[in-house]
Amino acid sequence: MQQRIIETAARWYVFIFLNVYGLGKIFGGQFYTPDRIPPEVASTPLGSAEAFDLAWTFMGYSFTYILFIGLAEVVGAWLLLWERTKLLGVLILLPIMANILVFDVVFLDKYGALASATIYTALLFVILYINRENVWRAFQALTTASPDLGKPLAQKAKVVGLALAAMAVLFAFDQLLVNIFGHGKG
Repeated sequence: MQQRIIETAARWYVFIFLNVYGLGKIFGGQFYTPDRIPPEVASTPLGSAEAFDLAWTFMGYSFTYILFIGLAEVVGAWLLLWERTKLLGVLILLPIMANILVFDVVFLDKYGALASATIYTALLFVILYINRENVWRAFQALTTASPDLGKPLAQKAKVVGLALAAMAVLFAFDQLLVNIFGHGKG
């Protein structure tokens, strides 16, 4: 009963705040979008810009990117509400929160946002811990050896050879696309 209360509180808390942040991104309340760059930031040379201003401008450059992150936060948060989908919600949100934590450490000089992101991430881990048996069963199902382990070595070698050939074809196709569409500046 006590774990259920803790888990429910954690799920609802993360749900509320990641909806606020996700919807804030979607509706333009976060980041410096091209039409909302503060004049003092817009007039600063790149080499002189503060890390936060660079990051906030870069993150706001593409509405598609903002929409992707915002929707992922909202969808992940909503999945936390239901018993059947809560672990899927955690699975979606953990990589997003890891990115936010790294972003906050690298680019922000005030750590209030980092503190909040740390709390949300910790609550996601609380949910995983409370559901550790299900998490362990899922991990085992994903990492259980395939039934072809007992096949003869010649069959395994054939599979490896065909896989390597398929990788070579994929690599050639990849490089063809890179050459057609360009390498970019990086």
